[in-house]
Amino acid sequence: MSTADVRANTEAETERPGLRKVLSPMHIWALGVGIVLVGEFMGWNFAVEKGGMYGALIAAWVVGLLYTTIVMINSEITSTMPAAGGQYAQAKHTVGPLMAFNVGLYLTLAYTMLEAANANVLSYLLTTLANLMGSSESLSPYPFAVLAILVLAWLNYRGVFATLSVNFVITGFAFLTIIVLFVGVQGWNPGAELHLAGLAGGDSNGLPYGWLGVIAAFQFGMWYYLGIEGTAQAAEECRSAPRSIPIGSMAGMMTLIIAATITWYVCASLLPWQYLGTAITPLFDAARVAGGGALVILLLIGTLFATLASANGCINDASRAWFAMARDRYLPEWFGAVHPRYHTPFRAIVFLVPVAIAFALLPVLLNKPTLLGTIITFSILSGLLMYAFMVPNFVRFRRLWPIGSITRGYVLPLHPGSYSAGVVVAGRAVTLVGVSS
Repeated sequence: MSTADVRANTEAETERPGLRKVLSPMHIWALGVGIVLVGEFMGWNFAVEKGGMYGALIAAWVVGLLYTTIVMINSEITSTMPAAGGQYAQAKHTVGPLMAFNVGLYLTLAYTMLEAANANVLSYLLTTLANLMGSSESLSPYPFAVLAILVLAWLNYRGVFATLSVNFVITGFAFLTIIVLFVGVQGWNPGAELHLAGLAGGDSNGLPYGWLGVIAAFQFGMWYYLGIEGTAQAAEECRSAPRSIPIGSMAGMMTLIIAATITWYVCASLLPWQYLGTAITPLFDAARVAGGGALVILLLIGTLFATLASANGCINDASRAWFAMARDRYLPEWFGAVHPRYHTPFRAIVFLVPVAIAFALLPVLLNKPTLLGTIITFSILSGLLMYAFMVPNFVRFRRLWPIGSITRGYVLPLHPGSYSAGVVVAGRAVTLVGVSS
């Protein structure tokens, strides 16, 4: 290539800047697990109120199977269509513009609502921290929650590499706090530290509402994994999407299943089921019951980091979906701009932040703390609506581009048999029943 060609390409990039390809499997893991790991610290325990202790465990494992299948489907398609927008881009190429527009809106709403829930929990944690430090004044934590969201938005504005590198550090630390809590209470020896407070009543708290309660628990069993499919949003910014997306996503699912099982076991062993079903921060409360001062501080920091990591990833994913829709002119093209220096969808990032903050402040502005569960339900329902298109989309993808017709970075096993489609369809149907119950 001549010097003139290089200069021409540089000038073209300056005129039309694009997203930078800088991400590795480590960053994909940080994005997927970072968004979801907060579900181990809050939200999942509402499944206990719906279906009891064992109902929550069944929901965690069955929904885990559902999400493993979703991640495998997502990995195959994304490895061949590495574009910002993830499932939106998939729908655009395989189904059509109307489906793509709907999927893009579902994605944006799901991540924005999740970000709002994170800000709400962050405000509760800051209040708890002030109490632990012996503050005698009634300090409103919400300005600090808003400030945290603004700082994370600034980090996303400045570049995706730094954003997800920070996410890797704080997500890894948050996951390690779950392991440390298990070790600290000697989880392998139930007679030592664990009181089995939530499991002592047998059927009265294990399956208090029978199998109907288990189905109802699926709604919040999703909270262990909701958002892991967001790894597809970063495909266009991967150095090698066919390698990074499958490795990062699969490693993320293994991490989350381990964390979900440990979380359920420790919390069910330390907390009464009536309390656990309504707790805001169950892991932190379990550490307080365990009585260890160091564990309490560690789990408080872990919960804070998990919340920040989730909000950070949500800003990344929601902005990519919004940006991709604007770039294709489904939304005003103004939102599809890329920063000439930082190579980020800066206008999409800035536009969505006040929307998330507004929903985060609704519970306190309306004086209705129970709105947190409603916000979580909005996020879950948006995810379910997006999942509805994944099976027909994958079937059509395989018909348009059969195995061998194009290069795939990952191939879903046991297909075109009924396994993958059946798991997703059945899991989504049962979860929808749970949401309505």
